[in-house]
Amino acid sequence: MRRRLVILGATGSIGASTLRVVAAHPDRFEVVGLAAGRDAEGLRALADRFGVRRLALAAPNGAGIPHGERALCDLAALPEADLVVMAIAGMAGYAPTLAAIDAGHDVALATKEVLVMAGEEVMRRRADKGVRILPLDSEHSALFQALQGEAYRPACVRAPGEPAAEARVAEAILTASGGPFLRRKDLDWRRVTVAEALNHPRWRMGPKVTVDSATMMNKGLELIEALHLFSLRPDQLRVWVHPQSIVHSLVRFRDGALLAQLGVADMALPIQYALTWPDRAGAAPVEPLSLAQMQGLEFLEPDLSRFPCLRLVFEALPRGTWTHPILTLANEVAVRAFLAGRITADRIAAVIEEGLAAGPAPFDAILRRAEETVARFAAP
Repeated sequence: MRRRLVILGATGSIGASTLRVVAAHPDRFEVVGLAAGRDAEGLRALADRFGVRRLALAAPNGAGIPHGERALCDLAALPEADLVVMAIAGMAGYAPTLAAIDAGHDVALATKEVLVMAGEEVMRRRADKGVRILPLDSEHSALFQALQGEAYRPACVRAPGEPAAEARVAEAILTASGGPFLRRKDLDWRRVTVAEALNHPRWRMGPKVTVDSATMMNKGLELIEALHLFSLRPDQLRVWVHPQSIVHSLVRFRDGALLAQLGVADMALPIQYALTWPDRAGAAPVEPLSLAQMQGLEFLEPDLSRFPCLRLVFEALPRGTWTHPILTLANEVAVRAFLAGRITADRIAAVIEEGLAAGPAPFDAILRRAEETVARFAAP
């Protein structure tokens, strides 16, 4: 029987890679729902190609497609779905993720802000409903694969009574490409342009995620995501820069063994693993990694003075989970302002830092404070 998928974020890079996997395995998958942000024409084209009738857009449109948060949540909760692929960028993915969980659907999650904002709530509901959160990010998929064993399940898929995989872990190491500015001499964030920040050397992603990669804030958010997905502590988490993006993450176990997952820099591979878990399907629609590609691999400790956004995350983690929504929401507001040309790149870290200094607050207050900070920085 084919697995029935709803894909939210279908016209983005994760959605495109997911549909590549679907097209490569038509005997295993059927798409029953598609959603996008505002690209009605692109969404209609995908619906025609894959024979999908149920559609939604985040933004109002003239194409007659249901839109808004309610429409996205209704699509995520479709009774006929088996798995919901959540690839909507930013905090817009939060409510649809909860809707999918509450409907009893497994969620393949690429939207890291969902767990950063409300990881405790999402994981509690997951456990209550008996569903699984399957990581799509290459780094979290690597950790997910390394943590599993015949007798152990990671927290994101564990059923009551099953042995905890994290009990064996000494440290979890997420790798980072370093983005476009890893080797740039005399890096001055005040002079970084939007075009430079979007010129990623390894991955093709949406603009928000690409800027996060340039500032290494994406790695900070991934640390928080790993805390919740795998029930880890902040002191167990590490980041190493690995420019080749072949080793996607590693786990060092308490006995000293170090397990890693390696693969080409193509999101179709971790996506296919999530869609077929706990099985491994036939060949993914990517070039296989050769031994020759593994020569000269580099691993560098991140320079936190060079990447202040990542430094702020490491400083915030021991302070408690109240820092998590501030980190993601303040960053989201700041990155949006940078992409719009309202603030310079150096102000992204400054907006986050001021949000943390202001202390705990509800989501709407965090957003308001971040917008006020941006407005102050943008003033002539």
